Amino acid sequence: MQPLDSADIAERLSALKREHRALDEEIIQRVTDLHADEMTIKRLKKRKLLLKDCITRLESDLIPDEPA
Repeated sequence: MQPLDSADIAERLSALKREHRALDEEIIQRVTDLHADEMTIKRLKKRKLLLKDCITRLESDLIPDEPA
């Protein structure tokens, strides 16, 4: 598997951030619903945390390594 270049990373980051925002909005909607399924909310929150980890990792990949 080839390493991603900066443009690919930026594109993937953008997609992940959009999905993260969409999950955030869905979680807010479901939390305010009195008949919301708690398991679904927990799954959405877990997915949101996973996305945040992926976003952080990709942002780190965009920072160039400095020679020691």
